[in-house]
Amino acid sequence: MSLTILLGTYTRRDSEGIYTINLADNHLQDLSLLISEDNPTYLDTNKEFLYSVTKDGDQGGVSAYRKLKDGSYSFINKVTTVGAPPCYVAIDSTRQLIYGANYHQGILTSYRILEDGGVELADSVNHEGNGPHENQDRAHAHYADLTPDNRLAVCDLGNDTVYTYDVSDNGQLTEIAAFTAPAASGPRHLVFHPNGHIAYLFGELSSDVFVLHYDQETGNFTQLQTISTLPDDYKDFNGGAAIRVSKDGRFVYASNRGHNSLAVFETSNDGQTLTLIQHISVEGDFPRDFDLTPDEKHVVVANQNTDNLTLFARQADTGRLALIEKDIYAPEVVCVKFL
Repeated sequence: MSLTILLGTYTRRDSEGIYTINLADNHLQDLSLLISEDNPTYLDTNKEFLYSVTKDGDQGGVSAYRKLKDGSYSFINKVTTVGAPPCYVAIDSTRQLIYGANYHQGILTSYRILEDGGVELADSVNHEGNGPHENQDRAHAHYADLTPDNRLAVCDLGNDTVYTYDVSDNGQLTEIAAFTAPAASGPRHLVFHPNGHIAYLFGELSSDVFVLHYDQETGNFTQLQTISTLPDDYKDFNGGAAIRVSKDGRFVYASNRGHNSLAVFETSNDGQTLTLIQHISVEGDFPRDFDLTPDEKHVVVANQNTDNLTLFARQADTGRLALIEKDIYAPEVVCVKFL
């Protein structure tokens, strides 16, 4: 059985947009250009539509595509504004909304999904503030996605804050809580344990994972643990990137750009404590993104600087990874999504 993987990319050198590649018989094969798009660095999809970051000259925003019967995609529309594009998009199927986080502009945006699958601007919020790190000159929204209770969690790398928003049915955003992460940690991405009360926050600048308790009554986060994704003796540059949690909540995975590894953690029964159990090389440079396959038997890593994918086998009982293959060409790849 073959699994189709969507790949978002930069288009600064050789890439032309959004690609697909197939996983079959423990092998990644048949890389193919799916959609010509300028800098589709992040995307989200459902059975009918695909929504992607887009760049259009000096403007940036979100593009919408409809999936056709033959598996190709037809452009519907795009919504852009002057300035750099977002770095994250996510679908809210319940409210029929799209969320975007814009790193360069420090803006959180919501878009309404129209009847034909196209998008229109619903609301936007400008974050403010900065941090002590040289990369924290101002707000840098980096992640916006749903909480288990259908609110919106937003990570801002520039001001060391994780915001919680209520969202109305028409996309209006109302801040209800704000968690201050450790100074210069640079909150980048967040994932939730399946129990709905524990979250794992990855700091890009500190390379730490923060275990947080999430209060569904108030939307507040409280810090429980801090653990590094790096070996104690590693002192060179590193930037934390993607973080994932297994469906059973037993294992957390995080990618290191610089150390060029995946860090694997085992969770306690309640999810409140992480223990590092493995570092494994990604066999490439700058693992911007990765994900577990839907059956969680494999992990696919996107290495941005070396234009390659790496495929690992995953043991469900131990959470540990083993290399299957490396050097699978994918140009400027920075996002992994499964159809």
